[in-house]
Amino acid sequence: MKRTPALHVIILILMLATVLLWSCSASQEAVIEPDPGIALTAVPEWSKDAVWYQLFPDRFRNGDPSNDPDVKSLTGTWPYANPEGWQPSPWGSDWYKLQPWEAATGEDFWYNAQLRRYGGDLQGVIDKLDYLKKLGVTSLYLNPIFESPSLHKYGCSMWHHVDNNFGPDPAGDENLWTQENPNDPNTWTWTSADSLFLELIQQVHSRDMQIIIDGVFNHTGIPFWALNDVRKNGAESEFADWFSILSYDDPTTPEDEFDWKGWYGVKDLPELAEDEHGPIDAVNNHIHAVVKRWMDPNGDGDPSDGIDGWRLDVAEMVSMDFWREFRKWTREINPESYLVGEVWWEDYQENLMLDATEWLHGDIFDAVMNYKFGDALFRGMLDQEQQVSPAAMDSLLAIVRDNYREQNQYGLMSLFNSHDTDRLASRVSNPDRGIDHNSSSRDHTAFYLGEPDESQRLLQRTLLLFQFSYIGAPFVYYGDEVGMWGADDPDCRKPMVWSDIVYEDELTHPYGKPFGPYKIQVHENLFTYYQSVIQLRNSEPSLRRGSYETVLADDEGHFAFQRVMGVDTLLAVFNAGEVNWTPDSQVFGAGGPDNWTLRLDSNHSNEAVMIPNSGRVYKYKTK
Repeated sequence: MKRTPALHVIILILMLATVLLWSCSASQEAVIEPDPGIALTAVPEWSKDAVWYQLFPDRFRNGDPSNDPDVKSLTGTWPYANPEGWQPSPWGSDWYKLQPWEAATGEDFWYNAQLRRYGGDLQGVIDKLDYLKKLGVTSLYLNPIFESPSLHKYGCSMWHHVDNNFGPDPAGDENLWTQENPNDPNTWTWTSADSLFLELIQQVHSRDMQIIIDGVFNHTGIPFWALNDVRKNGAESEFADWFSILSYDDPTTPEDEFDWKGWYGVKDLPELAEDEHGPIDAVNNHIHAVVKRWMDPNGDGDPSDGIDGWRLDVAEMVSMDFWREFRKWTREINPESYLVGEVWWEDYQENLMLDATEWLHGDIFDAVMNYKFGDALFRGMLDQEQQVSPAAMDSLLAIVRDNYREQNQYGLMSLFNSHDTDRLASRVSNPDRGIDHNSSSRDHTAFYLGEPDESQRLLQRTLLLFQFSYIGAPFVYYGDEVGMWGADDPDCRKPMVWSDIVYEDELTHPYGKPFGPYKIQVHENLFTYYQSVIQLRNSEPSLRRGSYETVLADDEGHFAFQRVMGVDTLLAVFNAGEVNWTPDSQVFGAGGPDNWTLRLDSNHSNEAVMIPNSGRVYKYKTK
């Protein structure tokens, strides 16, 4: 496989490519050249300091009820229904309780959950930016925001417009679309939702924060504009080769024979056709225009009004050659842009994750979503029946330390959970399940769906202390900081818990079992703890950029590591064993604990003894 050429060659190629590609676009006002001081292969420095916060837009905050979806906005996505009496779901309703229109469908909770919309929007995100700043996060990752009938937006109808129900004028936005040629960027306008997103970018940047969005370039949705043209014009459509069409409609029959290849066979998500080098040129050109639109919206060569990078969905299913080009596009616009790929499963059935090394040589991504980190921590500090020793846990973590480039390790999204898994609060109360396995409330009736107890909350805090002390950029999924719990999709996508909203108690179980009541409210102590671990990381450069060394990994459940940068040394110590433990000189060195200052204890204790499932971070006292 080819490797990246020397820096001076890259720069020359990019400068020539920039002139050729951008000079053809009448919508671009200036040609931007890559900063020769920043290598194409370099990881952006800001990403090493990031504390990530993932937002699921429909479920974060309803800032503008006037733009809430209507029933026709559901057309074109599973379960292909527009129920009579449908309305946006009450934000504070009991999660598993069916609303009257849901009960009238005669279907179960999981069917109706896919029809729910809660009205979260971009104004809600803007309204809560100061909340996020107070929490201490520095970088936002938004799940897909482009126009789509689905609640999750992974099946879009276009990439060049923000979903109209995320902005202030849904009807006006829809009218603007009809006046465009979606295949001609020169005809694209800025809708009210687009403009509000640009305002969000500005507001994020004014707070010294970064923002990236989900790029889904493996598949589209059924209503995608190019697929609609193929449906209408059949093999004569100029976009017929954009997709893997299995059959065209025969107009002489009453049936609709139009069929296409869907991602993993899911018809909701039509796959884009590609060869060994990626999507065809026409698709590439369209995606390139989309990239320019959101990374430098006014095309003036200054990327400060655009997004700071992309999270790229199912990245291992798209050609590496395409991602190499994608990296060049993004770095031409913003030399400090950040690309993170979802490179996850090699064999889901065998619980085997991909080694992402090939994507992290510097020519493709800066980072991946590091599910390997969460998997290692769950096996070593949470699982009981399947628990591995601290040494084995360290070996699992060392796979990443040994295989990935050092600079990439510091920018990895280190996470326990996301929109695709059960929440951390439910993981600690449901151990012995592989990450993203056996955690669906629909398929695994034994999954505990309630609130964790206090001992489990302690374990959650201990895992967090490890996450914020270890190498990589820690990642918070919306609502984890206020105590939200939930099984895998859809339960991990409940509406955010806010202190100014009254919530019904959770009383309803999806199988009719006795349940709760569980009071839904902000877990103030946990929120304060999240602030503490984030502040610890933000205030200690050695936790963001320092070297790493394992100090202890014994057979009694004890684990310790050091992070060192310059004269600063921090020591993280964990007791994953079953009995109390007092760390000694094996951990602290010859001088013992007197040479160290306690910075944070997961149990809010300063006693010498560490109880089971607790952790601490110390700082060495410099002379």
